[in-house]
Amino acid sequence: MTTMVHDDLLHPDVIADPYTYFQYLRDTDPVHWNHLWNGWVLTRYDDVAAAFQDPRLSADRITPSLNRLSPGKLEERRTIYTVLSKWMAFNDPPIHTRLRMLMNKAFTPKAISRLEPRIGEIADQLLTQLDSKTQVDVVSEFAYLVPVLVIADLLGIPVDDRDLIKGWSDDLMLLVFGAVDVSDRHARAEKGLQEMHAYLSQMIEDRREHPKDDLLSSIAAASEGEDVLTTDEAVAMCTLLLFAGHETTTNLIANGVLTLLRNPAELARLRQDASLLPSAVEEILRFEGPSKSLIRIAKESFELRGKSIQEGQRVLLVQAAANRDGEQFDHPNRFDVARSPNSHLGFGRGIHYCLGAPLARLEGEIAIGRLIARFASMHLGETEVQWQPTLINRSLKQLLVQVHA
Repeated sequence: MTTMVHDDLLHPDVIADPYTYFQYLRDTDPVHWNHLWNGWVLTRYDDVAAAFQDPRLSADRITPSLNRLSPGKLEERRTIYTVLSKWMAFNDPPIHTRLRMLMNKAFTPKAISRLEPRIGEIADQLLTQLDSKTQVDVVSEFAYLVPVLVIADLLGIPVDDRDLIKGWSDDLMLLVFGAVDVSDRHARAEKGLQEMHAYLSQMIEDRREHPKDDLLSSIAAASEGEDVLTTDEAVAMCTLLLFAGHETTTNLIANGVLTLLRNPAELARLRQDASLLPSAVEEILRFEGPSKSLIRIAKESFELRGKSIQEGQRVLLVQAAANRDGEQFDHPNRFDVARSPNSHLGFGRGIHYCLGAPLARLEGEIAIGRLIARFASMHLGETEVQWQPTLINRSLKQLLVQVHA
C-alpha cells in the first residue's frame, strides 16, 4: 500500500492490511482528522490508553445517532435504539456503573471457571467431526461453533437455537461494527433485533417464574438492594452477551490460527510447550486482535497534540495501531508467543474493560490448544484470505486450512 493518506478506512488495502496504514498515521499524524469518516483517529499507544479513561470522551454513540434521525426514521429503527441504548458498552456513569454492578452479580468468576471442562468437551466434539476432512473452514466449522455453544450453555439457551443466534448476530454485526458499505444494514439489524428481543423477553419471563441454574436466570433475578434489571435491560444484557460473547471470541480463535500458520516457527514452539498458550493468546490479542478500534464522542472541546477536538466530534481509538506502537512494544511487528510483558489494549482499559475477557481468554486457550494438538499438519489453503470490511472489528470471512489429523 502507498503511504498516501486517502482516508478511506474501508479501502480494500486498509481492510487487508490496516497496520501499514495506521503506522503511517502513528508516525506522521497521530491525531488525524479523517474527512471521509468525519472524525479524529488516534493511533499512538499512550493516546489510545489515556482516551479509554478520559472523562471528556463518551462511550455513548447511540444518543447522537438518535438525535440525527427524523421521527419517521426513528420509528423504523426503534428496536435498535431500545436495545443498544441499554448496552453497558454504550453508556457512561452513572448508568454504566449501575448496569455493570448488576451484571457482575450474575457474570461471576465462579460461573466462568466451571465452564472449563465443558469448553474442552465442546472443542473435542467439534474436532472429532473434522477428523475425516482434509480441508476445514476454521471460521464456520470450529471458531464460530465453540463460543456460540459455550455462551448458549452459559445462558441456558437451547443448542438447537444456535443458528438463530448466529443469524441475528450477523445482522447486528453489520451495524455495530460499522459495515457502512452495506446499504440495508439498519433494516437487517432492526429485523434481527425485533426477533431476538421477542425471543429473549419470553425466556426471561419464563426464568423469573421457573428459575434454573444458568446465567439467564441470574440476569433475570439480578438485583442490588431494591434495584433490579427491567425486562428491557435484561434483554439488552443478554443480547450483548450473545453478540459479544461469540463474535469477538470467534475472531480471536480464527485470527489466532491464521497468525500461527503465518508464523510456523512460533506454531512449532507452541506445539512443543503448551504452557505458552496463555501468553500466546495475549500475543494474538495484541498482534491480530478481534477489536480493531472503538468509537468515542467528545463531551467537551479540548486539545490533544496541538489538535483542537470539538464537542460532539467522533474520536476513533485504534487498538490495532496502539498494539503495534514501537514506543510501547519491542519489535512490535514480530509475533512472539512468549512475549512478556504484554500490556496490549485488546480488551480496552478503565471502566469499559471487557467484562467477558476471562471467558474469551479461556475459550481461546482451550480451542487453539486442542486444535493444534489434534492436527499434526496444518497449512493455509490456496484461497486468498479475505477480511470483513468493517471499521470496528477484525474478522475473517473464512479460513480454509489443509489438515491432517
